[in-house]
Amino acid sequence: MSEKNTQATDEKLRIDKWLFAARFYKTRSQAADAIEHGQVQINGMRVKPSRILNVDDMLDIRIGPYHHQVKVLVLSHQRRSAPEAQKLYQETEASRQARAILAENLKSQPAPPRYAGKGRPTKRARRDLERFMDGK
Repeated sequence: MSEKNTQATDEKLRIDKWLFAARFYKTRSQAADAIEHGQVQINGMRVKPSRILNVDDMLDIRIGPYHHQVKVLVLSHQRRSAPEAQKLYQETEASRQARAILAENLKSQPAPPRYAGKGRPTKRARRDLERFMDGK
């Protein structure tokens, strides 16, 4: 990674900015909301979005049914491509295996029932419905 997008270890970086740069969340506000709701923990402790992140911190990140346990390797405030973002952290092997098992279990479950309707009513159907509702 270039030196432009990495920061020295003595510089300060907020956790919500890092989560956005590491591509765990699509927006910084989504990252901040997740932190506020306790879905992100640093070293096992619940934190605020303004918490300063350090190299070698362990993060527990819950996104939907998935749980990521990662170690921060590099601090970066700039969002880059996914392969470059993966160089910012190292996921634990236990976390990777648990997510693979969960993904397999979710695939084996039957799909939820879908709406069988045809979608939006046609102009003719809408007029017939209006006539019915008006009592004509």
